Amino acid sequence: QVQLVESGGGAVQPGGSLRLSCAASRSIFSNSAMGWYRQAPGKERELVATITTSGGTNYADSVKGRFTISRDNVKNTMYLQMNSLKPEDTAVYYCNAKFHKVINVEGATRTMDYWGEGTLVTVSS
Repeated sequence: QVQLVESGGGAVQPGGSLRLSCAASRSIFSNSAMGWYRQAPGKERELVATITTSGGTNYADSVKGRFTISRDNVKNTMYLQMNSLKPEDTAVYYCNAKFHKVINVEGATRTMDYWGEGTLVTVSS
């Protein structure tokens, strides 16, 4: 059974830092593009940052220069270092894995989406 387990959320003052972790099942991690998404109260879920299997990264404009996504392929864990936090960063943060499953001998793949249950980040004075 595939599992994604987030941790590291909590309450912090504006300007503070947090590091989120996402522990993934070993069976999918190395072949998955990983990402962090967030959903604030009353808003739709939005992309925060993604990281490919080879380490290429992409960030939402709102977090560029403040957040850093990374992955440890030995520990099967993804991280999100969040610095200079703002009240508008308050949200539930979700871990996502896009697992590229090989479906035939020619190497064709099908992408399967997996989500964690989320961890709450609250930025408030």
